[in-house]
Amino acid sequence: MKTSSVSLADRHGVIAVPPLCRRMDGSLDWDESAKIVAHLKAGGVTRLMYGGNAFLYHITLAEYAELLGWMSGLGDEFWCIPSAGPSFGRLMDQAPLLKKYRFPCVMALPCADPRDARGIEDGLRRFSAAAEMPLIVYLKEEQNFGGDLMAGLDAVARLVRDGVCVGIKYAVVRADPSKDAYLDELLKRVDRSFVISGIGERPAIVHLEHFQLAGFTSGSVCVAPAKTQAIFECLDRGDFAGAVPLRELFLPHEDLRDAWGPARVLHASMELAGIAASGAIPPFVSALSAEQKAMLAPAAKALLASQD
Repeated sequence: MKTSSVSLADRHGVIAVPPLCRRMDGSLDWDESAKIVAHLKAGGVTRLMYGGNAFLYHITLAEYAELLGWMSGLGDEFWCIPSAGPSFGRLMDQAPLLKKYRFPCVMALPCADPRDARGIEDGLRRFSAAAEMPLIVYLKEEQNFGGDLMAGLDAVARLVRDGVCVGIKYAVVRADPSKDAYLDELLKRVDRSFVISGIGERPAIVHLEHFQLAGFTSGSVCVAPAKTQAIFECLDRGDFAGAVPLRELFLPHEDLRDAWGPARVLHASMELAGIAASGAIPPFVSALSAEQKAMLAPAAKALLASQD
């Protein structure tokens, strides 16, 4: 895996957020997970972020150690980003495991427990120091850094200024992503080259055209990596109109992810599309019903077939 420091060129692209495959007894299946990685590579996507779609909120420490060892063994062409947290105690338990490897950074999962801007900032600094690596901050909701929104953004800016934070995954959902006062305030405080759109293909065009963000993350890229890469290439050369019909290919699949849960739908799609045997989902999340899988299968297969 890549071990060099994070640069603008690293953030400038598509970052896949894959699921982790499990056997039906719940144990992690690295052979099947490797099939997803190979599928992504064949489609031109080599940036891998393991987080929510891999259910890392619920992973055990023993499984986390397995994951880090597996990720570190991927080829040098891959930029591999593990996630950690979301609680402070969990971060500090995971820090010694991360410290064993030379990941360029780690993403801190957003915390929904009691918190405020100064407290989160202090905790993230301590975690970064303990893990001996910089962070990607994940803004999933406006209050991830506490109820004082501007104080939270000020804290993020200080983390960037001091080199603790080398990227921001911005994933606050808006009915109209072009109207986002919170994102505007963030971009007053940090250079937009640090910010990555974090909600998949749906808002990616607006985020890269209107806000000039560096790149975007995607889960559905695991189904059709060549098409997601084609969207980014259109956006990168300023062909925003050309990206629209490509983005439309993803919407039936994204609609079901939004309706039933992004991670559990993506997990099922891997198997339904014939990419990998994704297997069991860990508690506290339940698998899709047989009826839901029957509705999802055509969307997953059509998205995969769109690459032909």
